[in-house]
Amino acid sequence: MAERTVTVDGVPYPCGEGTRLGELLARIGALPMPCGGHGRCGKCRVCVTGDVLPPDDHEKKLLGAAETAAGIRLACRVTVTGDCAVTVPREAGDARIRTDGTLPDLTPDPAFFRVGAAVDIGTTTLAARLLGRNGEILAETSRLNPQSAWGADVITRMEAALAGHAGELASSVREAVNGMILSLTREAGLPDGAADGAVVTGNTAMLSLMTETDTEPLTHAPFLAARLFGETVPASSLGFGSLSPDASVYFPPCAGAFVGADMMCSLLASDIPHRSGTRLLTDIGTNGEMILSHQGRLLAASTAAGPAFEGAGISMGMGGRGGAIDRVRAEDGRLSARVIGGGEPVGICGSGIVDAVAALLEIGALDETGYLENDPAPIAGPVSLTQDDIRMVQLAKSAIHAGLRTLLRTVGAGCEEVEELAVAGGFGSYLDIGNAGAIGLLPAELLTKVRILGNAALSGASMLLLSVPLRGEIEVLARRTETVSLAANPTFAEEYMERMLF
Repeated sequence: MAERTVTVDGVPYPCGEGTRLGELLARIGALPMPCGGHGRCGKCRVCVTGDVLPPDDHEKKLLGAAETAAGIRLACRVTVTGDCAVTVPREAGDARIRTDGTLPDLTPDPAFFRVGAAVDIGTTTLAARLLGRNGEILAETSRLNPQSAWGADVITRMEAALAGHAGELASSVREAVNGMILSLTREAGLPDGAADGAVVTGNTAMLSLMTETDTEPLTHAPFLAARLFGETVPASSLGFGSLSPDASVYFPPCAGAFVGADMMCSLLASDIPHRSGTRLLTDIGTNGEMILSHQGRLLAASTAAGPAFEGAGISMGMGGRGGAIDRVRAEDGRLSARVIGGGEPVGICGSGIVDAVAALLEIGALDETGYLENDPAPIAGPVSLTQDDIRMVQLAKSAIHAGLRTLLRTVGAGCEEVEELAVAGGFGSYLDIGNAGAIGLLPAELLTKVRILGNAALSGASMLLLSVPLRGEIEVLARRTETVSLAANPTFAEEYMERMLF
């Protein structure tokens, strides 16, 4: 293909003629593709000038005459034929991604000699930090996962891998991680290649896609993973030129097909295995994962909550970045909203969605069945929630809530016995716990027992980088963890239906 130049917000990028614009924008982290570039969600709107193919009838229908006339295009539908320029709207700007988290005390016995990198491969976002031998954080960074070019969720990406895009999926995230490590070492004032050890965590599907491990067994019953990791590989095998030539990368173990290394790292960082009593750990995201510690047993489950709390799948949903409504409250029968960065809102992120639904319930605009009195319901400025949005939230919150109660019922325990509910992950960090209880995302009985962990997966990865002996401990934890299937579980089905109501 002839090489062309695509200028994105003033920065030129080389691009082969015939490339879909959305693929380039996702690869450089400028714009996610929630529906995998299939032209269904309409959320990849950009302004395009220059040599590209004109819009087809499908794109014109999604955009409408006014936007089409104004030069607005859906990036996933645009084919580059020559040099062109792209302006990405404000809502697709820098994301607010949580990188901090608490670490238990540990005695350093690092798996590196100079500096090491800890990386969390999330479905939606990537986070990384550079650490010194005494545990000091030298630099941190984050970015969107470029695999969003193939879809917002792991199922869509695994389908893409099976359709022949496995190599592209792997190289996109490897390049992103390599670039992040390179930028971290430079930010810390160190020479390229100074990092001589790394730990990379993520859920089972994310690690499989990164390493080009066959994901076909994960796509159907009995949902078995071809590889559960807990292994060390040469950095060179992943193309990580940002690390020293002799560096190695440790992939923490997964407990099962849908209870990944990220959850095991969160468990390690939570210190729950060393604490007595009945305790729960959950990470609320596209995949709702949860672990119960009860009388020496560890039970884990995963439920497909969908991307509603990540902003995808919601009509005006978006990630936590400039222009997003992230807080909503009811005042004198009206709604007031806070916008990240101030100004006019352009969309609403996960924490704002939870707040908005709780506020609509409070003012009586939404009833317990999920029926909206006025569809769509205005939130602030041009931003609103539709009846379909409410249904998406109901499905997601019911799955999380029902999963937690199913684990407890599996061991014959109730919420009153739980001493702690630890909430990990970026979404949980920004969540208003009271509103999470008000809409039924979390059991009301557990709200006073919530402990926010921040990015516990990254914290756990940091611990495994700083203490080689902990690798043996986490591998034992993974083997001890019993996975509870929710797919055909009658208790889960019963709880799921009951928790659908607000």
